[in-house]
Amino acid sequence: MPIKPAETTASYVADTTRHVVQEFLAARMAGDVERLVELFADDVDWLLAENPAVPWIRARSTGAECAAQFTELTEHTVAEDARASVDTFLVDGTDAVLMGHVSGTVRATGKSYEGPFALRLTVEEGRITRHHLYENSLSIAEACTPSRT
Repeated sequence: MPIKPAETTASYVADTTRHVVQEFLAARMAGDVERLVELFADDVDWLLAENPAVPWIRARSTGAECAAQFTELTEHTVAEDARASVDTFLVDGTDAVLMGHVSGTVRATGKSYEGPFALRLTVEEGRITRHHLYENSLSIAEACTPSRT
């Protein structure tokens, strides 16, 4: 059966999305903030539940602000304890969904956090235009809160 042009275009879009998300993951793993800035669009639909107890969680909207989240996270957590695994990687056109598990330790308190996450990314014209992260924000907030003695 011959491939129709619409199928070819849809396949190209999905392949581009997959490639950009893989580049995003590689840049995160390498701590390559410059590459992250390149991968994010100038304006990003950023969603991460606001949490005043967590210093690296705040509103963001530009590519540079979104990329800076990685730097802020590493400033406040213990690098040796940081873990993230991706169990599921789904792509449908311009959208990708990653699901997995994240854990770490907050430097200021010495407390750890862990839990599942889901990340929805949208890639348009080769850049990430949407970054919606759903995670165990309660565990992270508790790890950021100093113990009362």
